Amino acid sequence: MSFSSRIRMAFLMTLAVYPIVVLYAALVSLLTPGWEFWQRSFILVPFMASTIVFFIVPFITTRFGAFIAGRKSNPA
Repeated sequence: MSFSSRIRMAFLMTLAVYPIVVLYAALVSLLTPGWEFWQRSFILVPFMASTIVFFIVPFITTRFGAFIAGRKSNPA
């Protein structure tokens, strides 16, 4: 994978992951008042990792594969 492809993938991942991290963090904060940061992170990280692996990456690679690779998509 070329450097420019990695940049495009990082850009799309940032756009997809950031709002979900914020949403999950807000939900965990509401459900765990008084918990320490590390305790909240212990709950948040498995949900976020699973969401990325099972939903975000497959969505991005199937919908934006041509953009990431840097080639024009074929109109179907």
